[in-house]
This record gives sequence, C-alpha cells and structure tokens, in this order.
Amino acid sequence: MRRDGARHSMTRRGLFRAGAAAGTAAAVIGVVAGCGRNTQSDSKSPTVVNDKSADYVIDPKTNKSKYKSVDSSLKASKEYTIATGNVLHAGEGTWLPVTTAGSSATPMVKGSALSIKTGELAEVVSKAYTKNDSNMVIYDVRCSDSVYAWSELDLLTHRWCLYAAAFSDGAISGDATTLWRANKNYDPPLFAVTGDRVIWLVMPSTTGTKTAKSSVCYVWTLGDSKARAAIESPGRFATEPAVSDGTVTLTPRVRADKGTYYGITAYKVSDSLSKQVDQLVLPSTVKPMNAVRIGDDFAFSIEASYDSGGLLGTMGSYIGHGDGPFVALSREPYAPIAGKDGTYVVKSRASYFVIDTDKRKYSVLSAKNRCVDYGEYPASMGSVDDFVTFSTIKDQDTGLPTSVSVRVFSL
Repeated sequence: MRRDGARHSMTRRGLFRAGAAAGTAAAVIGVVAGCGRNTQSDSKSPTVVNDKSADYVIDPKTNKSKYKSVDSSLKASKEYTIATGNVLHAGEGTWLPVTTAGSSATPMVKGSALSIKTGELAEVVSKAYTKNDSNMVIYDVRCSDSVYAWSELDLLTHRWCLYAAAFSDGAISGDATTLWRANKNYDPPLFAVTGDRVIWLVMPSTTGTKTAKSSVCYVWTLGDSKARAAIESPGRFATEPAVSDGTVTLTPRVRADKGTYYGITAYKVSDSLSKQVDQLVLPSTVKPMNAVRIGDDFAFSIEASYDSGGLLGTMGSYIGHGDGPFVALSREPYAPIAGKDGTYVVKSRASYFVIDTDKRKYSVLSAKNRCVDYGEYPASMGSVDDFVTFSTIKDQDTGLPTSVSVRVFSL
C-alpha cells in the first residue's frame, strides 16, 4: 500500500488491504488485484456519422418540430415539501439518496434518504464517520434499498474516505465498511449503488502528482471482504457510473494508442462487470457529459460542439446504439436522461422534454412554479418507473428560498 496516494494498483499482484481511517471502527475490505479489464486494448472503431443518421425531434436549422408537439399528459402522482438545503440524487429504489445541509458548521452536511412512496426524509448519517478529524465532512451519498454509501472529505488536506453499510427502511444497520481512502492526488470518488453492490471510480487528480496513473473502477458486494478491480482506464473516466436495468454504464478511455477516445460502455452488474453488454466509441476527442443504458440503447449527452466528429460531435442529447439512427435533441444538456419503454425525459434549462420515440411525438413538462431562479433538477436517471424532480421554491413575497418541492411522475 502506498502512503502517498490511492491504496491500490491493478498492475501489482496479490491482495491489498487498506487500513481504516485513524480511529474509526469501520471494517476494512481487501482488493483482489490484476483481475480487471484494461480498456486500452478496446479497438472498436468510433461511430462517425452525419446528420442523415439523426432522427431530430426539432430541426436544429429551422427550429421547427419534426416530432409532433402535444400537450403533456404527465401529472405528478405524488408531491412532497421538505426543508431547504436538501439535494436529491438519482437512485433506483424506493429510497433516494439526499445530502442535507447541517443546521450548524458541525456537521456541515448530513447523509439522508427520501422515500418516494411516503415522503419521509430520514437522517441516515448524522455526522462524519471518520474519527479524530474535525475537518472531515460528508461529501456525497448514494443508496439503493439495500446499501447506503457515502464519501467524506477533509476540507484542509483533501484526503477522502468512502464508506458503505447495510440499509433498510431509512436506516443503516451493522458496522460501516471502509471501501477506499486516498489523498489529494486522487479526486473524491464518483460512485453508484445498485442492489447490494457499490461501484466507484478512483481517478488521479488533474493537478496532483499522479496525473499519469490509470483510473480504475471497483465493485464491492455487501458482506464481502474483498472488492473487485473491474475496469482500468488509461486516463480519467468521462462520466459517473450510471446504473440502469441491471447494467452500469462507464465511459473509459479506449484506443489509447490511436488518440483520445471515450467508449460509452455498458457492463453487466450481476457478474461484477465481467461482461461487456455493448459499447459505442465516440469520435476522436468528443467527451460525453453523461451516459446511461435504457433498454437496448444508450442515452447520452454532448455538452459542446466539436470541429470534427459529425453528428455525435455536436452539442445535444442522443438516444441510440451502433451506427444509428440516433434520436437527437439539439438543446443544451443539463442532466442525465431517464425513461422507460420508448419514452424519454430530457432536462432543458427550465423544463423537460418528454419524448415518445415510438409515436414520434413530444411534450414539455414545466418546472415547478417560482423555482426557475434556483432551478429544477431530476433525481432519476436510466430506466425508471417513477421520474422524480426536486426544486428549491422561492417565497412569493420575499423572493427568498423557503422549501424544496419533490414531484413524482409515473412513467
């Protein structure tokens, strides 16, 4: 184990064991090294197509609808009001992960969870788990209905830890497990939770001393004493892990000997990412903003327009696979795409496009009233039965934020 950075290298053999952060009672897992897939050898050709492969919802040249514009039929099946300072994150089950602002500087942030069935907001991790470090704060949280995971960050040194524990009915049970720890040379982890598994990325910081190191995706199953080093990328992953329908979508660097390419790649979760389900290699230098698997298609967004790359080198949101065709919405993307059975919800600046690709029609789902200045955002991604949004609402008279509104739409 190296003292100066992340605690594991896939190129070394054997079992590596991390020490728990000083003073914690957390269990410590081991990592079996050398068993993962290195995407450097992925040689699939990039998908370079022109606008003839685009199935535009709205013509980007004329701004005229190519799909039929209809009134929205989506109505909120549930709506909850919670306190300001709560930020929802995407989850797959009844409970959604929430970061909650503390009522004082200590703790600065709490880890919570919201039941989309009842509206109950449960406080799950009330303070930083790392002991003997007053500078450590809860940084990010994710959960399923079985596991709750959270990262903690030292505000002064930027060292961090990742923890997980069994979770049920709004509370964790048993001892927490330390999944990883690293110093400022590695960015705080992007991670996801699905079923009884935690999937996380360890990536070198762009400003540290380990910038030349590979990035690695790990997967751990609740109760196991070891995690699996699943995917190694010769460079930073472009997006967070996105779980959907038994898959996780990652965006590692591929074709490293030929240039800068990102492969939008879906892996099977049930075998700990051993099996690749599908891959779409983007044109040279094109970097996705987000990507997830919905049904047999990838749903992804490109944040900027590039000088080359054809259709997929142009800003917008896309749904498709292989060489296309790709359903295309030429609007600035803001969040991951969610959907089900041919219906997709795409975030725009102040509303959502609800696109029915089977019937070639779309509608606009408006944001909550008096939230535009602070924004409304989805707490859903990938294949979902319920599409969830949250927004900070302003007081009608003072214009100050007074509450957070959560809306649930059945798809």
